[in-house]
Amino acid sequence: IMSRIDYSVWDHIEVSDDEDDTHPNIDTPSLFRWRHQARVERMEDFNKRGEEMNKTLRECKRKVAEAQKKVQELSISTSDDAKKELAKAQAEEKKLKKEEREWEKKMDEHNREEKKMPWNVDTLSKEGFSKSIVNVVPDSSEETEEEKEKKHKTFVEKNEKQIKHFGMLRRWDDSQKYLSDNPHLVCEETANYLVIMCIDLEVEEKHALMEQVAHQTIVMQFILELAKSLKVDPRGCFRQFFAKIKTADQQYQDAFNDELESFKERVRGRAKIRIEKAMKEYEEEERQKRLGPGGLDPVDVYESLPAEMQKCFDEKDIGMLQEVISKMDPTEAKVHMKRCIESGLWVPNSKTDDGDEKEEDATYEEVKQKEEETKKE
Repeated sequence: IMSRIDYSVWDHIEVSDDEDDTHPNIDTPSLFRWRHQARVERMEDFNKRGEEMNKTLRECKRKVAEAQKKVQELSISTSDDAKKELAKAQAEEKKLKKEEREWEKKMDEHNREEKKMPWNVDTLSKEGFSKSIVNVVPDSSEETEEEKEKKHKTFVEKNEKQIKHFGMLRRWDDSQKYLSDNPHLVCEETANYLVIMCIDLEVEEKHALMEQVAHQTIVMQFILELAKSLKVDPRGCFRQFFAKIKTADQQYQDAFNDELESFKERVRGRAKIRIEKAMKEYEEEERQKRLGPGGLDPVDVYESLPAEMQKCFDEKDIGMLQEVISKMDPTEAKVHMKRCIESGLWVPNSKTDDGDEKEEDATYEEVKQKEEETKKE
């Protein structure tokens, strides 16, 4: 009889993996790759710092050895110069030894920190279960993005109702029983759909429902991570997960809750980005509707006008506009009036087919003419 595997070694585990950033309307195959990538980068940065400290420590030890050798050589000599140099060498040796102790202390702290680091799929999924004889997942060629998307779509079309039902369950026993009755749901596609479901609910401001489905998402992800670590089919180990989580010590439960809270924050962030994107698209559509005959946005043009001209448009006072233009540099006035026409802020009475430059001049002259007529009266 095969002995039971002690799963207590995974009491403190970071779980999150396998995610692609896909079309914003799909958000598949989940948010977990982002978290995995961040974790990998943290590990790489941590290892790099360790290597740099180790290199500095070795260099420091080399300098100490050289200083000690120099002190020994000078100690043998009896010349006055040697005695002066000896004092300097001893001071240098003392300084280098102090640096060496400091770097050894830093290296010890780094090693202690490494031991305290939580295990994750990258440190767990190493050789150690190669002799497993149960539910071994055969190696398969990596799927293309199109194949993954097609597989996900087909699975969801067939099982959407069942996935949603699982997402709304609350009790461990209910979840276990439902997966026992529907083992085909124990797969990456279910986790992916639940992620999408969470983001959709958060966008709709159904926060409580989002948190409920997020819990079930992490349940599924923990099962998938356990299967990956053991190199077994997830359908063959989900009962082990529930047995573990229902009798879990505080450390294991904290690891699950930490992952859940982190995931919910990711969902909120993703939903916020989606909402902001939708708002930008809406604002751009509105801006396109506002564009004047010359393709300029009247809001942008208005904001670029001098305060005196803005006041004219605010009060819709042509006389005031004529007066403001008369005090402006003619070239600057023409530029502003041309932009006002192209944005639709100013609609000239006269029309010309001779080109933009003539239209611009005509408009400026028109305003000037009205101003002169006003003065005559």
